[in-house]
Order: sequence, then structure tokens, then C-alpha cells
Amino acid sequence: MTSQAHTRNGPVLVMVIWLLLLWLVTAIEPFNRRDWFLENLLVFFYGGLLTVTWRRFRFSVLSYLLFTVFMSLHLVGAHYTYAEVPFGFWLQDVLDLARNHYDRLVHFAFGLLIAYPLREWLLRVTGVRRGWSYFMTVALVLAFSGFYEVMEGVVAMIVSPELGAAYLGTQGDEWDAHHDMFLALSGAVTAMVVTATVSRR
Repeated sequence: MTSQAHTRNGPVLVMVIWLLLLWLVTAIEPFNRRDWFLENLLVFFYGGLLTVTWRRFRFSVLSYLLFTVFMSLHLVGAHYTYAEVPFGFWLQDVLDLARNHYDRLVHFAFGLLIAYPLREWLLRVTGVRRGWSYFMTVALVLAFSGFYEVMEGVVAMIVSPELGAAYLGTQGDEWDAHHDMFLALSGAVTAMVVTATVSRR
């Protein structure tokens, strides 16, 4: 194995170990075991996808770091259920908010943290022009966010109303899905503005 491979694989291995340890900790007595399992389907799917495609397509270390931060936020939300995360209650008290906004924070983080790896994939696989890559990335983030909201709604209709409410985490907001999508869009736009600014410099 070359020194370049060591340089890339070392940090990624540390991130994998961190996520495994965090998953084990958050798997201990979650607030709602069935909700925890549903939330972890996302972890199992994307973790498996990144593992299977490791040899054929490897993201940059920065992209893997962004994945790690987002998955860490999600694992914490899955443990408590998003509406009951202590940090969200602390934020609610400090900013005098009407609800626990941890779920909103994670939806913004989805756009902010996933946009860069998604653009990296677009540039290296599809050959999209760099100028168009910013728009395409934002559009894909919004599309993924919308798909996830639809998937959440389907799950809520299939499972019991109590679990559906915990899984959706709407906290009484009938426009919750729209707010979540807008925050994901805002995060993606922010990420692409920062990326474009840094690239020009």
C-alpha cells in the first residue's frame, strides 16, 4: 500500500471507528426502540452503499468527514427521537423557540454537509460542467429532501399513529415537511456559495 493510500485511508478508518462506537452507544436504551430502528435504516443503507462502492469510487477525505458529521447528528437524533434531543431543548430555551428545533438543525445540516460530496460525485462521474455543478447539486439536494419527506409520510401512514408522530417529529407543525425542505435547500445553497468562493480563490 502506497503512502498516499495510507494518508487517505487512515483518517477514513478513524471516522468509521468513531461512527461504529457512536452507533453502539446510541443503540443502548433508545427512547423508542421501533423509531430508532426506522431511523437507522438510513444509516444501514448509506453505510452499506459507501462500503460497497469503496473500491470503485472513493470520495475525498473532506467528503467523508462531512458524511461523518451528518451521520453523527442523525445517530443522536435516532437515539432520543428528534423531538426529544436535549440539545434541541437547550436551544429552545436559549432562543425562546416554540418547539425543539434539533430536527430543523439536522435538515439544514443535510444540505450543508451533503452538498459538497454530491457535487464531487457529479463532477467525477457525470462530467457535468463546473458552472452547472452548483445548480445541479442544489437541485439534487432538494429532490432528495423531498423524496425523504414523502417516504416519511408513507411510513407514518403504515405504522401506528403514535410511532408515526415520533418518526415524523412534526411537533404539531402542519408545514413541517415544507420547512425541512427549505432548510435543506438553504444549507445546500450555503455550501455551494462557500465552495464557489473558495474555488475562485
